[in-house]
Amino acid sequence: MPRLWSLGRPLGGIVAFLLLWEFFVRAFRVPVYILPAPSVILHDGAVKWASLSGAAAFTAQPMLLGFALAVILGVAIALTIAFSRQVQAVAYPLLVFLQIVPKIAVAPLFIIWFGFGLMPKVLLVFLLSFFPVVVAATTAFGSIEPEILELARSTGAGRLRTFRMVQLPHALPALFGGVKVAAAMAATAAVVAEFVASDRGLGYLLMEYNGNLDTSMSFAAIFVLSALGLALYGAVEVLEGLALPWHVSRRRAAGDVPGF
Repeated sequence: MPRLWSLGRPLGGIVAFLLLWEFFVRAFRVPVYILPAPSVILHDGAVKWASLSGAAAFTAQPMLLGFALAVILGVAIALTIAFSRQVQAVAYPLLVFLQIVPKIAVAPLFIIWFGFGLMPKVLLVFLLSFFPVVVAATTAFGSIEPEILELARSTGAGRLRTFRMVQLPHALPALFGGVKVAAAMAATAAVVAEFVASDRGLGYLLMEYNGNLDTSMSFAAIFVLSALGLALYGAVEVLEGLALPWHVSRRRAAGDVPGF
């Protein structure tokens, strides 16, 4: 019952927002080209669902590949930074500098270097999703108290066992926080990449609909894109629940621990 209630509240909030939106548009007779009602968006999206679903499948490819690459390389680099002060002194400032560089400004260079295929889109998603994972993972792996590590070593545990039994469980909550931020940014990065150079995908459709002043279909494409990002975020949430059933945040969500 607590799980159903926890799912019902956000769904109820979304439904209430859409109903309020529908009422506002119809009560004030807002023109469709300015702000269409959700019912109009749903109808037009259903009529053109074939093109929307095909574009969503195309956009999902660089989104998933770039996100997976960001998580794998982000965690690997964070481990190196966290366990080596020399690497941290050299690599971390460079990573901060790379994050400050506007990614949209770099995107045209990717097209010059790699053409108009899948690679530049994957790289842009990777760049936008990479930094949250690196920062969260570096902080997570480096934040464990030295006394706890000393206690683990005093029991005869080696470096690998100490990492597996102590450091990794301690780091996972913060690490998943960074991965969820990256998941939320991956869909945005994918559609921005398609804004720069693509003849397919949700980003291309958005530009086409905006150019034709087809506001309802623009909203439909945005909703589908949001659904892609939400699905990826939800997958990370499910994985977090499987990996961290013992953490207080998961037990509070399940109703086993009282909230505030």
